[in-house]
Amino acid sequence: MTEEVNVVVGVIIRNDKILIAKRNAKQHQGGLWEFPGGKVDAGESEVEALARELNEELGIDINPKACQKRQQIHHQYPDKAVNLNIYWVSDFTGIEQAREGQPLKWITKSQLADYPFPEANQPILDELRSEH
Repeated sequence: MTEEVNVVVGVIIRNDKILIAKRNAKQHQGGLWEFPGGKVDAGESEVEALARELNEELGIDINPKACQKRQQIHHQYPDKAVNLNIYWVSDFTGIEQAREGQPLKWITKSQLADYPFPEANQPILDELRSEH
């Protein structure tokens, strides 16, 4: 049976730039770039999971009321299925830090094509590119 993973993703935007992180080479889809986030734990709401994951990974605190759910994506990889719950995050405090040792970059929308992302992220990239 294929593993199914429920994930929250934060598209973090500040001053018209987007924060991306590089996945550890040992992870699923390792070496690719992604939008920060992680798995939703049992008993946790999506926004609670997003707040926890962004604090653990980046050391930032989000304003849950200002998070806007933009997409829900189901993607089937050969080895697992992922349900991505995509939130736009523009209201947060703290300065992002690579708490898990992952490279971080602030990039513009026009730079998105310069970084390889997992296939499941394509709808997010499409939405970002279509915004003015």
